[in-house]
Amino acid sequence: MHVFLTIIHIFGVVTVGFGGLMVSCLVTSVVFDDGATDAFYLGSLITVLSGALMILFSLRADKKLSRQAGFLLVTMCWSIASMFCTLPLLLYLPGLSFVDAYFEVVSALSTTGATVLSGLDHLPMSINLWRHMLTWFGGIGIIVFAVAILPVLGIGGMQLLKSESPGSVKESDLPPRIAQTAKALWLAYVVITLLCIFALHLAGMTWFDAVCHAFAAMSLGGFSTHDASVGYFDSLPIEIVLTVFQLIAAMNFATHFLALRKHSFKPYIKDVEAIGMLSLVLGSCLVAATVLWKYGTYPDFATCLRHATFNLVTVATTSGFMTQDFNQWPVFVPFLMLFLSSLSVSSGSTGGGIRMIRTIILMKQARLEMFKFIHPYAVRSIKIGGNVVHTEVVNSVTGFIFLYFICIVTLVFALLLSGLDFITAFSAVVACFNNAGPGLNLVGPASNYGILTDFQTNVCTFAMLLGRVQIYSIVILFIPEFWRK
Repeated sequence: MHVFLTIIHIFGVVTVGFGGLMVSCLVTSVVFDDGATDAFYLGSLITVLSGALMILFSLRADKKLSRQAGFLLVTMCWSIASMFCTLPLLLYLPGLSFVDAYFEVVSALSTTGATVLSGLDHLPMSINLWRHMLTWFGGIGIIVFAVAILPVLGIGGMQLLKSESPGSVKESDLPPRIAQTAKALWLAYVVITLLCIFALHLAGMTWFDAVCHAFAAMSLGGFSTHDASVGYFDSLPIEIVLTVFQLIAAMNFATHFLALRKHSFKPYIKDVEAIGMLSLVLGSCLVAATVLWKYGTYPDFATCLRHATFNLVTVATTSGFMTQDFNQWPVFVPFLMLFLSSLSVSSGSTGGGIRMIRTIILMKQARLEMFKFIHPYAVRSIKIGGNVVHTEVVNSVTGFIFLYFICIVTLVFALLLSGLDFITAFSAVVACFNNAGPGLNLVGPASNYGILTDFQTNVCTFAMLLGRVQIYSIVILFIPEFWRK
């Protein structure tokens, strides 16, 4: 009973927090008289009162959580709390089904950037702001999750940073307490977001568009205030700014904090993941541009390089902006983009997928196994950035990647069973699981996920949740042994 009360108490606090965000959008709606005032008034009232009742009901709750309760709480915060966030959408758009509204909100909080909505250009300012605020807070949420929530689950935040980022960030480089570390990462996130806002405004966006697209870029959420996404602006300066900041957001924010604190670029040079991510993504941009030029997709190589770079970077970093219908490109390029979304971004970033550090570890492990095949009696260990990667970490990475592929295969078959064609089903699952946004074919850049049936939408929603919490937090709840003392 005490564990149940603790979960309810913390969940109540989270719910009140979402109600507070709705109030900020309510103020925006009132100031600009955009017609969505009633939706945010009722939505915030219901959400705050619900959260307050949960807090009052659980005032005597014990503040200590078991690991089982901790994992359950994390899943509740990402899945059930999203239901409250659908209220403004449901109240303003009465024709919108709960399944689609829930998909839209989970897409925002998981920083996926997939949407079921059309007519974004004509939505009230406050509704668009709500979508982007959820995306921005979802981005920092997954970073703070790594350093502030996982200790409750018995996995220290510092341990996670050290194990996921060997050679990149040392425990001594960050503030000693978990709360201080979370604040440090918040600071880096806010400062870089502000820089992005000003850069986008200087590049030609209005202040409102600059704020929304900066929120989406830094969270790698990919939402836009326009149906045509960034293609609406048709502006090279805007594309350059967004490309740079998406690459920044795809790096470990602990590295950004160190760079800001030390006023030096050395932390980036020492960050194995950042170097690997930039080399892979930028090298792939040249390959993609060459393929587009060879097939005559655009009249000259410069145009090919422009469109290939922006659209490949936005998918590879699991953001989801778009300027072109890459569904019409030579098939090699869009599938390369989807492949990169699976492994490019760094740990400690706002992106999704396997993460670059796991990719590096797996590659080094494969090379080590081949070396042992040639030299069976040799003793050698994996090193990254001069640090030895322990066997426990390698086993954890191997287990994660196995689960990653099993989950994708299972969900793809679920969509195939529902009647979708293979390319749509495969790309939709990969894009949602990696929190990357648009897929191919029926869910490509020229369309959206609104064409899916309720069952198909629910499968994609589940894929987004699984990908955002890195599989374990949800899958482990279904293992009977986990609940045994």
